[in-house]
Amino acid sequence: MIRLFKHYIPHAVLLLALVDLVLLMVAADFAWRFRAAQVGVSIGSIGYRLRLVVMFATVMFGAMVAVGVYGADALRSVRFAAARLLVAISLGVIALALMNSAMGGAMIWRSTLFYAMIGSAGLLVINRLVVGTLLGASAFRRRVLVLGAGTRAQRLRVLGERPESGFALVGFVVMNEGTPVVEEAVPRTAIANLTRYVENLGVSEVVLALEERRNALPLKDLLRIKTAGVHVNDFSSFMERETGRIDLDTVNPSWFIFSDGFSSGRTFTAAAKRLFDICASLALLLLTAPLIALFAVLVKLDSRGPAFFRQTRVGLYGENFEVIKLRSMRTDAEANGAQWATKNDPRVTRLGRFIRKVRIDELPQAWSVLKGEMSFVGPRPERPEFVEDLEQQLTYYAERHMVKPGITGWAQVNYPYGASIEDSRHKLEYDLYYVKNYSPFLDILIMLQTLRVVLWNEGAR
Repeated sequence: MIRLFKHYIPHAVLLLALVDLVLLMVAADFAWRFRAAQVGVSIGSIGYRLRLVVMFATVMFGAMVAVGVYGADALRSVRFAAARLLVAISLGVIALALMNSAMGGAMIWRSTLFYAMIGSAGLLVINRLVVGTLLGASAFRRRVLVLGAGTRAQRLRVLGERPESGFALVGFVVMNEGTPVVEEAVPRTAIANLTRYVENLGVSEVVLALEERRNALPLKDLLRIKTAGVHVNDFSSFMERETGRIDLDTVNPSWFIFSDGFSSGRTFTAAAKRLFDICASLALLLLTAPLIALFAVLVKLDSRGPAFFRQTRVGLYGENFEVIKLRSMRTDAEANGAQWATKNDPRVTRLGRFIRKVRIDELPQAWSVLKGEMSFVGPRPERPEFVEDLEQQLTYYAERHMVKPGITGWAQVNYPYGASIEDSRHKLEYDLYYVKNYSPFLDILIMLQTLRVVLWNEGAR
């Protein structure tokens, strides 16, 4: 994998995305040339065409990321990828048409957009048939040797068997840990020279997956492997990179302390994030004010009670604040105290199901973002009643409060809606990944992928 702005991207996905960008630019330039030849006008200077081509490719690529074109399902199935590509291209063309209309219609001809859309669809599908076929080939996967044969090693084997996995396991070595869970593992005593064994297998990375590391680290072996030019990684860091979450079963305080990350509090980063939040929340409130007003009236008509409701949530550094949302439940929803939302929750009103499904009820939270109590991206704020219980049951839960809570977050775009302690544990693993690896790039990625969650109804409740 390649680490881009502290976020890991598989080599194969990066290759596919780069080829897509080139093909989008080729399709846009061809469409411009073709339409210019049709009407008998000059194609214009290179600088003028390049500006239009780059704009087309950027908007289309953003739409592709937003709808999940580079997600695991799209990488596994060309048919699935083609369906999402069509949605992305349609959304991209609509966005470009709106931009063109706002600029007086003199930027891009509508017929040019049509030709570019057809060309992009064809080229991108062909790209997936050609390059996408290679994504599962071993040439695009790192060859990994696992030192260990217990439950951690077994977890790596299961992870490596996924079709979208970016690595291939070439072997397991029993490091005198007792009865191995991975039966095909080779005993360390049967290998005369571990460094040469690694070289003969063509290993590019060795992962240390010991169940008990105290007095069991094969330091001599690891040093020789490292100096031979092979990357050596520990289990927790490997899992973080491959899954996009922090594995709570194996991390300890020292891992958090000595690993890199946790830069969200730096002055420049925090200032840039706050500036974006102010501008974006103002724009969102201005643009959606009529929509919020309309649904506020509909909420009043649909059920008895106020259109908006306020609720106490836990924010930055554990401080409480009040969040405002469009009401989607009955006014007596918590007559018996705070409760988790459930699937097909009977407390949700008829209109409430719709506004929760398309996230309209979340729009008023932009006011909390403008006030500085929330950010657009961050861990979702929870009720104080739940937080108190979760902090007692889940280690490191308090660390998610080291950044401002958000309207959307890394857990929301990666994990379906959940309403239990176990679900909170899984979401915490993603939240901690965000807190540790925060960057403006990751924020942009999350905001784009939030559209995928809304479009495909992933996680709404």
